[in-house]
Amino acid sequence: MLAFLVKRLAEAVGVMLAVALIAFTIFRFVGDPVELMLNEQASQQQRDELRERLGLNRSVPEQYFAFVANAARGDFGISYRNQQDVFPLIAERFPATFELVIVATVLSLLIGLPLGVYTAVHRKSFLAQTLQFLSVLGVSLPSFAVGILLILVFSVTLGWLPAFGRGEVVKFGWWSTGLLTKSGLTALVLPAVTLSFFQITLVMRLVRAEMLEVMRADFIRFARARGLSEPAVQFRHALRNCLMPVITVTGLQIGNLIAFALVTETVFQWPGMGLLFVQAVSFVDIPVMAGYLMVVSAVFVAVNTLVDMTYALVDPRLRVDTVGGGHGR
Repeated sequence: MLAFLVKRLAEAVGVMLAVALIAFTIFRFVGDPVELMLNEQASQQQRDELRERLGLNRSVPEQYFAFVANAARGDFGISYRNQQDVFPLIAERFPATFELVIVATVLSLLIGLPLGVYTAVHRKSFLAQTLQFLSVLGVSLPSFAVGILLILVFSVTLGWLPAFGRGEVVKFGWWSTGLLTKSGLTALVLPAVTLSFFQITLVMRLVRAEMLEVMRADFIRFARARGLSEPAVQFRHALRNCLMPVITVTGLQIGNLIAFALVTETVFQWPGMGLLFVQAVSFVDIPVMAGYLMVVSAVFVAVNTLVDMTYALVDPRLRVDTVGGGHGR
């Protein structure tokens, strides 16, 4: 297990160094930071002083290692647009994105799991076939189209839910949440449903496929022979044996949701990291773009590494196959 853990951590470090190289390339070679930070009336002396302060007069390898060292401390430079440190800007927006992703993940499990069980058990019914058709739409439709449709129906036509913003939030130090206020909860509904729409269909289709295979197993026949009710057989026995791949995929999708929440945040003007990144692209705010890339990548790598280690704890064969190269069988 220790060798498996060391290997996974080494892979995580390698991925982060590669991402740091990409972020550094964006930071260093997309535009001139001096020209972007100073106005046209700045003197040559001011330009030279800023260039020296930013370390741009050093060699490229020295700048890269300095960038990695600063990023490890949470120092991504100063925003060109806001003239503030980048990390506090991202940290201020992180709670909104994290809250949106967690609620979307919970919704996908609460809705996707029972729908997957139903479509597997009653696969020939009209409702199950309709759900299967809708799941194809859910996989195919882009999130911005789903978000605009929900806004049109529930905000513009019915007027039930707000179309943009986060509502009133409660602060606990640097962390903020809208789950404790009515306006915060109502503002969260549409973006969370939009972000979870693809995840719901993914979970439903995965559970359905796993259930169809498990329901043919011998232990299911034995459970029915013991006189257990169909709900007990379906949920207590069959579904429990389908949860491992669902948990794995859900854990991996959390990183994807954080990375790709920027489309949903832009549609609903949700004040998270994604909207901050889109604004940074609009204003060519390179430090914010590089910092966002590093933070999102760190979260993605951390979640994937945690899922790998959790999966290895549950299934020892994975540790043997991965560490021993398949010779431990």
